[in-house]
Amino acid sequence: MLAALGRGDFEAGYQHAVAMSPPGVLASHVPHCTWVMFDLVEAAMRTGRVAEAHAHVRAMRAAEVAALSPRMALLVAGAEVLISDDREVLTQLETVLDAPDAERWQFETSRIRLIVGEKLRRNGAAASARPHLIAARDGFAAMNAVPWLERARNELRATGYRQGERVSPGIVPEALTPQEAVIARLAARGLTNKQIGEQLYLSHRTVGAHLYRIYPKLGVSSRAGLADALSRRLDAAAHGSADDRPG
Repeated sequence: MLAALGRGDFEAGYQHAVAMSPPGVLASHVPHCTWVMFDLVEAAMRTGRVAEAHAHVRAMRAAEVAALSPRMALLVAGAEVLISDDREVLTQLETVLDAPDAERWQFETSRIRLIVGEKLRRNGAAASARPHLIAARDGFAAMNAVPWLERARNELRATGYRQGERVSPGIVPEALTPQEAVIARLAARGLTNKQIGEQLYLSHRTVGAHLYRIYPKLGVSSRAGLADALSRRLDAAAHGSADDRPG
């Protein structure tokens, strides 16, 4: 099923998903139904089965799946975005994606960023889609998830983005998360991804995915520019504090 979805065969993905869990049903005696709930909603929406997708999200809400774990909350939030064009729903999802816990499920986070980027681009918001698609691309690259990586790359190209282009700071939030700030400082000191991971109890792949998200936030293209970028940020913060002082 995941292979079918990764290569964009949503009809096959839907058929696989409903064979395990019918649309609109999350049977308590079939625990694996939660394994495919997000897949089913995505495949249903991409094959025009809008009613089935909405029914399945309603079943997810009724079963209070989001309360089971942060990972389930992430998947439910992603499914809500798939069926809704409400900006508030997207804002809520972005809050979930930015939580430190979200990085523990890199594949799910990357998938959800991909579908958010796809949806934004199809709604004419290519510039807003790019940061999500870049993060998805880099996450899939870190995991060597080739079919998903190709999907992200193709979608990113469709926004008009070219490799090496800087994403506007007005689009990508400038602020690093606390974990990103620590990783950036350690990388700027010359530590390898493996060494950083050992200090922070993360895999080297997760560290790499973090760095790929950090670079555009700091306006650099590789770890070689991290030290200068962090230094400039500290200088800017210092000047900002001085400017805020009463005269």
